[in-house]
Amino acid sequence: MSLTPLNNIGEFALLERLAKLINIYNKDKVIKGIGDDAAVIKPDIDLVQVVTTDMLVENIHFDLSWMPLKHLGYKSIVVNVSDVVAMNAIPAHVTVTLAISNRFTLEAIDELYEGIRLACENYKIDIIGGDMVSSNQGLIISITAMGYINKENLVYRNGAKPNDLICVTGDLGTAYAGLLILQREKKTFMANPYYQPDLQNYEYVIEKQIKPEPRIDIINKLRELNILPTAMIDISDGLSSELHHICRQSNTGCRIYEDHIPIDMMVSNIADEFYISPITMALHGGEDYELLFTIPLNQYDLIKNIDDISVIGHITDANEGMYLINNIGEAIELKAQGWDSFKKEE
Repeated sequence: MSLTPLNNIGEFALLERLAKLINIYNKDKVIKGIGDDAAVIKPDIDLVQVVTTDMLVENIHFDLSWMPLKHLGYKSIVVNVSDVVAMNAIPAHVTVTLAISNRFTLEAIDELYEGIRLACENYKIDIIGGDMVSSNQGLIISITAMGYINKENLVYRNGAKPNDLICVTGDLGTAYAGLLILQREKKTFMANPYYQPDLQNYEYVIEKQIKPEPRIDIINKLRELNILPTAMIDISDGLSSELHHICRQSNTGCRIYEDHIPIDMMVSNIADEFYISPITMALHGGEDYELLFTIPLNQYDLIKNIDDISVIGHITDANEGMYLINNIGEAIELKAQGWDSFKKEE
């Protein structure tokens, strides 16, 4: 199959081509989407709008030697939608901006955009604009996501109170385990180009790394039960870092318990392969895009039987510090060692 250089089609024809793939799901809120100088969104006097933006840069946030373009497009939407969900809001719109080098063909951009379109279709999100420019250094994706929520139902990071329960969704360290496997297979392939990567039995952790899902299902379940978290954040940079965000902004401390932190058996096995403690992967791995939230102690009976929610500890007074209680009862100071964009490489 012959591939089409992007300069054969040009920016405007490419934009028109991609615009034809777009459906508008929130017709009551979108007056004008793609096709003019700016999108027009109808305000709702009963709702506030939540806006977030995130950028993914090739060779920093993703590696195209193992990340399929369709999955990359999907993930680029998810990482932004997850931030909207962490405010307890329902995502509705995104803008998509791409900086593309000339090594990418029309067919490659079609594949990337198919992943973007699929994520938007799954979560009924409108693509209402964006931009497309050339890049002399690889691929850059910038997404802005918008959602809506009643003001009284907004959840910030700074509302945790002493004695609140600390909850997480899903299992942790999984995406990092997938990253370790992908990096190992790439390294082996680079040393021996005839080597065929062996990813059998690692499908779960690899999918969590390259195709995460936002936990809109949990937000909906909490809403059905009239549970409003006191604080919430998504786990993108690692549980340790996100707990620090909540506790510092809420002026509290915390106690979390190693034996309560959900870790999949596959993650434990991979941790053994790489001579890493499973709890280290769960605390500091990041990119799981699960939710970390706090609720009042008296709401425990409401959430104890919800699948995929684990209570891992409780909030304390600030002067009690932040600690992990390990499996033999020792209190270990909890340090933020998750992802930091500007941290020097070791």
